[in-house]
Amino acid sequence: MIAAVQAALDDHGIADTVAEVGQFEPRGTTGSIFAGGIVGGELGSTFGSVGDAVGTAAGFLGGAAANAQSRGLPPHMLVGASDTTIYGFAMRSRRKEPHELVFQVPRAGLAVKVHGRVNVRTLELVDTATGSAIELEGSRLPITHSHDFIRYVAGDEAASAADAEAEKNA
Repeated sequence: MIAAVQAALDDHGIADTVAEVGQFEPRGTTGSIFAGGIVGGELGSTFGSVGDAVGTAAGFLGGAAANAQSRGLPPHMLVGASDTTIYGFAMRSRRKEPHELVFQVPRAGLAVKVHGRVNVRTLELVDTATGSAIELEGSRLPITHSHDFIRYVAGDEAASAADAEAEKNA
C-alpha cells in the first residue's frame, strides 16, 4: 500500500515520501451498513427469504453509499502520511495505485483524535485554526493497516488508549 500511494504522489508531482498508509472509510460507515441492512432486510422480507437476502445486501450497499456521500468522501480510501502531510486517495484496491487525491492536509496545526469502538477505530484530523475535521474509521483487521497508520500519526499512547476504550465498551 505504501508503494501504491507513493507512486500516486509521484504521478501528482508531489515531492514527498510516504512513511505509513492505512485503509479507511468515512466515519459512520459500519453503523450505516448495519442500519441499511436491517431496513433493506425488513423491506425485502415481504417477498420471502430471497427478498430478505436481496434487501439486506442492497441495504448494506445503500447505507455505505449514503454515509460516504453525506460526508463528501469516497466509500474507501488509502490514507498516507509523511513527516509533514497526510494524503487521502479514493481507493480502488490495496495493491493498485490510487489516482484521485481527495485531501492533502499539513500535519502542522493538525490535532489528531482517536477513539476506540468495538470493531473500528475512529480517527479525527482536526485543523486547529479552523476547527474543520476529516473523520475516518478504520477496521481492526490487520490487513487494512489502519492501526499502524494511527500509531504513526497519533503515537503509541493514543492508539493504546483507543484500544483500551474499545475493550471497555465491548
